[in-house]
Amino acid sequence: MISTETLSQFSLFNGLPDSFLKEIASISSQSAYKEDDFVFREGETADKLHFLLNGSVALRVKLTSRPESVTVSYVSMPYQIFGWSGMVAPHHYTSSAQCDEDSELLIVPAEQFMKLLASQPEHGFQVMLRIAEVIADRLRNSRQALLKTL
Repeated sequence: MISTETLSQFSLFNGLPDSFLKEIASISSQSAYKEDDFVFREGETADKLHFLLNGSVALRVKLTSRPESVTVSYVSMPYQIFGWSGMVAPHHYTSSAQCDEDSELLIVPAEQFMKLLASQPEHGFQVMLRIAEVIADRLRNSRQALLKTL
C-alpha cells in the first residue's frame, strides 16, 4: 500500500489531512508498465485516475486529418496526474496514454474516489478544484500542440 507521505507529494492531495490520505491509500494500487505499453486508449471508458510515480507517459490524440496521433502533453515529472476523465462525465478518455519508458503508476478507481470525495465535501471540493486546474492546463497544452500541426 502506498504511504500517506508519498500521497502528500501529489499536488492534488497537498494539505489534506492524514486520515483522508489513508482512505485514498486504501483504495489505491500501484502498477508497472513497460516502454510502449498503453495505460489507456482514447475513447475507452474512463474508470481510473492515474498518477505518475516514475517514468514518462505521452498523451496522444488522433486527428481525422492525419494518419498518426499527435502528442499533446507529456507526463514526466513524478506526482503528476493524468486520466482525469474518470472524474468527469461522460467518462471516456480524451487521449491515449502510452509509456515513453518503463513507468510506475499509482491507480485510483474513479467511482470509489468520487464516493470518498462526496463523503467529505470539504476535502472533495479542494481536490475537484485542483482537478479543474489540471484540465485547464491540459486544454492549453492540447490547443498549442494542435495549432502547431496546422
